[in-house]
Amino acid sequence: MSRTSAGGGLGDVSRRTALKFGLGAGAAVTVFGLSGRIVMAADGQVLKVANPAFNQDWSPLRGGGVPFRWNSAWWASPMYFDGAGQIHPYVFTSWTPNADATEWTFALDPKATFSDGSKITAADVKGSWELAAMPSTKSQRADQVLAHVAGFDAVAGGATELAGVSTPDEGTVVVKLSAPDPIFFMRLANHIVPITKVSQSRGSDGAEVQDWYMPDNGAVYSGPFKLTSIDLDAGKLVFEPNENFFGPKPKLARIEIDSIEDNVTATSLLQSGEYLAHTELVTSTIVDDLGAEFAAGPQIPTSQHFWFNVARAPMDDPKVRKALILAVDREGLFKASFPKGPHQKADQILNAVPGAENSGFEPYPYDPTEAKKLLAESSYGGPERLPRLLFVGISSPANEAAAQYIAEQWRQNLGITAVDMKPQQDQYAGPDQNAVQIFRDDVGTRVPDAVSYLAGSIASTSGNAKNKIGGYKNDKVDALLAEAATKAADDPERVRMAQEAQKLFRDDFVFLPWYSQTMSRWARAEVKGMEKNLDWQIVAPWDISIG
Repeated sequence: MSRTSAGGGLGDVSRRTALKFGLGAGAAVTVFGLSGRIVMAADGQVLKVANPAFNQDWSPLRGGGVPFRWNSAWWASPMYFDGAGQIHPYVFTSWTPNADATEWTFALDPKATFSDGSKITAADVKGSWELAAMPSTKSQRADQVLAHVAGFDAVAGGATELAGVSTPDEGTVVVKLSAPDPIFFMRLANHIVPITKVSQSRGSDGAEVQDWYMPDNGAVYSGPFKLTSIDLDAGKLVFEPNENFFGPKPKLARIEIDSIEDNVTATSLLQSGEYLAHTELVTSTIVDDLGAEFAAGPQIPTSQHFWFNVARAPMDDPKVRKALILAVDREGLFKASFPKGPHQKADQILNAVPGAENSGFEPYPYDPTEAKKLLAESSYGGPERLPRLLFVGISSPANEAAAQYIAEQWRQNLGITAVDMKPQQDQYAGPDQNAVQIFRDDVGTRVPDAVSYLAGSIASTSGNAKNKIGGYKNDKVDALLAEAATKAADDPERVRMAQEAQKLFRDDFVFLPWYSQTMSRWARAEVKGMEKNLDWQIVAPWDISIG
């Protein structure tokens, strides 16, 4: 079977603080705004972006974080998904499995080139994958793309080559997998591991060359734009069109990204038109502040929830967990955090994948009476003997609003008053770090597949189960997902078994569902072509235009 798809086409702290205060005071708004207008007059099509952090590492190989949101602007990928979840060729023009889906053959576009005009070769693909798989690269998600490739574990253990990847010629990549994977081709359709020129990105030891992607180092790029300047201290990056891009000619003259950490300031600058887009703006009032179109976008297979760590008291008592879930009016929870959208209330984990509809998952009811009874029957006997409850991951206004609503529901319905909240999980290093029981975090999948979604969320091997749910393990859930993963993508049993696994997970009462995510444009109405895909990236950055 050969699969192709047509269409698409292709510092220092003091300086940072000074900039932040300048923007916050409003004086810098005029300065930046004037600059923006001058640029617009000179170049016509300049996308000015507010970025929520002073990121010090923009390597496209990290596979996560804020810079990852812009990978598609300057790097090409094997394939990509559009906003409707349809896959499109990019550097790879075809993908063909063997009979049992343990080996896949990919053909490169013979026209694919880097920004210096040199050809993108199979060796560049192989080398980029190997580089991302190496622990020293610190990719956050390389395993989501390459974990099934034979030899991936060896690279994680110190090897520098993926034994399962061969390049019979410069236009062909052959991948052998450690086990059958009927949807392996989908796992490649993203920018988690972008294609780099390995003679620049890899050193003689196989490891990543520091700052290789900087323009001052003569870096070349594979995407529609190239990085032309970067000032980490000022939090400012400039991208200009890649004149040798092998896809459609970019419509923008320039993309300018400026770091603005404060959401209120960023919102004001967007309202005034001084900035036209934001990397990721998560506030409860985004629709009221910036309009429905700013926040609009497709539903993606990602959802946000509050996870209970079953290894920590009092979540080690199932009756406590059930009581805490039944005591929360989830309709009210959603309205408290996103009263006008753009997201949708979640009743389960699955969304935006085949099998999410009519899954058989019965939503948790709101039943304060039953919740109070369960807490009284628990090993704690009531709220007085419960240890203090700690939230983490409450790092945005919407997250904070949701967590406060939950805490208030527990106070009103169960009499629980000892609740504390901390922002970033990785920034919480207080004496109670090991006592945190509730983690706000998202789960999702990079492919439109229910098994992949749940394998990364509730299987005992998932990072979510290990780290957020305290080593959660349900043998029946694991067995169902493992067997389902061997079924073809269009086999109804694949979806049915995933649905069954999710129903079993429900009865363990280890999460409080919150919302299913809309992939917002985060751009003003005059910006066209900012639609994003299930992988949080701009589908066709070459199509972005203004006005």
